[in-house]
Amino acid sequence: MPGEGSWVGLDVHARSVIGCAIDESAGEIRSQRIGARNDQIVDWVRAQPGPVVACYEAGPTGFGLARALHAAGVPCEVVAPSKLERPAGDKVKTDRRDAERLARLLRIGELPGVRVPTEAEEAARDLVRAREDCRGDLMRARHRLSKLLLRQGLVWEHSAWTGAHEDWLRSHRFDRRGVQLAFDEALDTVFTVHARRDRLDAAIEEMAATEPLAGPVGRLRCLRGVSTLTATALCVEVADWHRFTGSTIGAYLGLVPSEFSSGARRVQGPITKTGNGHARRLLVEAAWHHRRPLRASRERARRADGQPAAVRDRAEAGNRRLHQRWCRLEQRGKRPTISAVAVARELAGWCWSLAMLDQDRHDSPAV
Repeated sequence: MPGEGSWVGLDVHARSVIGCAIDESAGEIRSQRIGARNDQIVDWVRAQPGPVVACYEAGPTGFGLARALHAAGVPCEVVAPSKLERPAGDKVKTDRRDAERLARLLRIGELPGVRVPTEAEEAARDLVRAREDCRGDLMRARHRLSKLLLRQGLVWEHSAWTGAHEDWLRSHRFDRRGVQLAFDEALDTVFTVHARRDRLDAAIEEMAATEPLAGPVGRLRCLRGVSTLTATALCVEVADWHRFTGSTIGAYLGLVPSEFSSGARRVQGPITKTGNGHARRLLVEAAWHHRRPLRASRERARRADGQPAAVRDRAEAGNRRLHQRWCRLEQRGKRPTISAVAVARELAGWCWSLAMLDQDRHDSPAV
């Protein structure tokens, strides 16, 4: 309330925390170095004249502190660091000044907050991101192996990473011991990381079959290019679909053009690439599937099996619309990479439409 309470900014690091409290009634600003444990931070925040409101920047320390403060009855805002503006003339940066700046911005209501996920949502997100990291590890391991063979003059001419390709890899023997040892280690790394990815895939499939993911994942899988893994990752990364509409989710995922306009001059540039890069990549990859003509698919029919008729009809309408979008962009002479991003933005809207759809209410998709 005006004239009373405290506004607290916390500059949080792994081993230390600087707290700054603005006392409304006394008109004082107090700063103090606090221990990094959540209980120490909560005790210091609660010791300030109440009512107290706190904030800190999102970072690698996660959301445990926000949950601890909420459990103690202290409202806490987690701030998006990328949206904090810093004056061009501000050339002094310290932890104390950062904490005070957060407290001052919190006091005037100018902090762009982020949604704090539940512990279950964060655990599911950790699993999906572990699979994403494993995918990158597997790609790098395969590249290292193929380039090692290329230096020896060995090139596989057919489809890579099939059963025949693996048999071809296992058949190689080298006279020089160093090359043989390097090849054995590289090949073993590929198989080890591949097995790790398979275990993570199985865990994600199991998680996707349980509530609350089973419903939206099942509906999203009716779209072309959206498998169980893609649908689960989108649901986990977006978390709360109610925050968006079909037209705003594209901006959240960074799939809209950047813009530098002033007066009568309007200039649009490349997409913003803000928000979640993992979800954006998945949507762009799924968008490429809509380039081919729409035909009946046994796999897509299997994924849609058991879904209500309204879900299947809306998904088919989305599939037709997205392919038509591809065709119009190609007729205008757009490069395929640009067309894929444009279709991905519209695909995000259809994903939102299906994720929000239930059996009692069927609104038309906002895309």
